[in-house]
Amino acid sequence: MTTNTVVYPPERLLRYLEIGLFLGMASALSIANTLTNRPTTWLTYCQSVLTVSVLLLPVLVFSGKKLHWKQHQPRRRYLQRWLACFAFYLPLSTAVFVYFAPFGLPDSLFILAAFYALLLELLLESAAYLQKQFRRLQWLQKFGLEEALIISVTLISITLAAMAVSSLGNPLYDTKEQLLIAFTLDLGKLFQHFGTFLSYALQFLLMYLSGYLFFYLNSHFLVSHVLKQKGLVFYALSVLATIALLYPLIAQALLLLPINERLGGFFSSNPFQLENAFAALAVMLVSLPVVLALQWFNQNARIVSLEKEKTEAELDLLKQQLNPHFFFNTLNNLYALSLQKSERAPESILKLAELMRYVIYKGRERQVTIRQEIDYLEDYLYLQQLRLQRQADIRFEQEITDDRLPVAPLLLIVLVENAFKHGIEPAQDTAFLHLLVRSDARQFFMRCENSFEPPEKSQTGIGLQNLQRRLALLYPGKHTLIITATDQRFTAELTLLFS
Repeated sequence: MTTNTVVYPPERLLRYLEIGLFLGMASALSIANTLTNRPTTWLTYCQSVLTVSVLLLPVLVFSGKKLHWKQHQPRRRYLQRWLACFAFYLPLSTAVFVYFAPFGLPDSLFILAAFYALLLELLLESAAYLQKQFRRLQWLQKFGLEEALIISVTLISITLAAMAVSSLGNPLYDTKEQLLIAFTLDLGKLFQHFGTFLSYALQFLLMYLSGYLFFYLNSHFLVSHVLKQKGLVFYALSVLATIALLYPLIAQALLLLPINERLGGFFSSNPFQLENAFAALAVMLVSLPVVLALQWFNQNARIVSLEKEKTEAELDLLKQQLNPHFFFNTLNNLYALSLQKSERAPESILKLAELMRYVIYKGRERQVTIRQEIDYLEDYLYLQQLRLQRQADIRFEQEITDDRLPVAPLLLIVLVENAFKHGIEPAQDTAFLHLLVRSDARQFFMRCENSFEPPEKSQTGIGLQNLQRRLALLYPGKHTLIITATDQRFTAELTLLFS
């Protein structure tokens, strides 16, 4: 007996992540309620978290079913369930708990639990929507940390310039000694002193870009080359050397900006002051973990991209190995019919044309419907039965609730071809092939049970090897393939998870 099983990994628990978030919120509220009581006891916490969890039971049930409902129900039906949960059941359960006040807990705990549950749900829905929209905007995905920093410092510079111009002429902020930047915005002054506004914005931007220069050098040279190739000692020495070479020059350049004197000289008049060097060093140290994280994400993205390209190339290769195997078997079928001068040969050619059309065109697609894949199996079985010299007990049972669900093409045929090659064709006695296909919105199941003639030598068919590899690539963590072989019976059970 040989069993090959692919188990489901812990990633399946991600579908229950939202339940964990709501339970975490319930725990946080219970902790807050416990801290308001004296003395603070575990009993108070357990009573609070148990009560809030029961109050949020409709929300927890909805969160557990949300992904399934979104994928397999009309949007209108999903919205009805959402409104029933958050606009009816949640307020109703809150009112019940407020009325009965179990364990003497305060009404505010129940009201806050319902409010934050609704708030968290809206936040999760918004995050999912924004993530979906983000994936569609290719140009937005090209924005990285550096682009975001440039945009941020530009907006900050414009904002500071607008507030500085708005503070002009105000005796509270504008004196002969200095101009204080107040948190105010005066559109009239912005239009009146528009040239000054542009000048201030440009000078503020130059100040921030001086700090960005150290970040850029740290990111594109010191970390990516020196630290990576020379090690930590060379990196630390290079940071100190960079600061020593640049900070006096940059400090002097900032002192020459007119806005420095206008704002009261907030830069030290001595460009060689060590505080300028400490500011540059702070930028380097703060940016180091950011740069390391950024490079790790970029490297991880490249690895994922390369793995995806490798997977697609391997799938194409596996399909190329699959198709010749199928064609050789079918051509042998037609050759046998032509030798017999069978009147069924033309019909067989038509069936073969349909099969070839499916393999050539549908086989290139990433997914087909279950109905298309089953039609392909039925045509194949019909063609095989035309050429069988011995009668075989062939049954094909189907229990399908939705035949429009997607599945990868040319997966199921491997098991059927294997059944004919190792079971029905070499059979000395009556052979059988029993197929069962069962499908619903959650999973697809196929059992292929056939008579089996053990080979004289141990053999491993390339078809089953390719099937196992394709399943690992196409349905990682979402499939099981169990193969059992005895002296006279071969059984293969394939399960694919849709959600």
